[in-house]
Amino acid sequence: MSFLITGIHTGIGKTLCSAIICQAKGFDYWKPVQAGSLEDSDTNFIQKYVTNPAVKIHPEAYRLKMATSPHFAAANENIEIEKDNITLPETDNNIIVETAGGLMTPFARNFFNIDLAAHLNLPVILVSNNYLGSINHTLLSAEALQKRNIPVKGIVFSGEKVEATRSYILEHTQLPHLFTIPFLQEMTKENIAKVAAVINTNF
Repeated sequence: MSFLITGIHTGIGKTLCSAIICQAKGFDYWKPVQAGSLEDSDTNFIQKYVTNPAVKIHPEAYRLKMATSPHFAAANENIEIEKDNITLPETDNNIIVETAGGLMTPFARNFFNIDLAAHLNLPVILVSNNYLGSINHTLLSAEALQKRNIPVKGIVFSGEKVEATRSYILEHTQLPHLFTIPFLQEMTKENIAKVAAVINTNF
């Protein structure tokens, strides 16, 4: 089964989560919209750190120069991000699709990351991380998905472990806890492969 990987915020571990799932399950990878860091993009991260030979990496539908909200970056280049231009790449494999930012990050006036799940007909994996405010951001994200009747496969926690925070989130969202990504002191192919080798891949 293919999945849409999204997060409660930006910079909380979506790409790392995508890399680990791709490494563990041999799924393809696709990030439809990249805003900024074109020489060091999330697609490049997957190419650099995922070694599973089954993984195929598909090019972005939109590559925007500014490291800002996609709708603003696109407007700066006189581009309009259109839903009809974002279609799943042709592949015989399952695919991990990664959003650009959190669920309500806009692509255009009435087109948000959260709309990709319904548009691409994919269940969501929600990535959470521990920081001041993460409970609020996680519960709001889960509620937004549930109100739109978007299937959520479960939550992945990334980074520092705070059990009180995690148990509160799981109790109040009633979402499955798929796996945990520990804080990695060093980002290497070997460390990503080690995490991928021990996660529960029965999802």
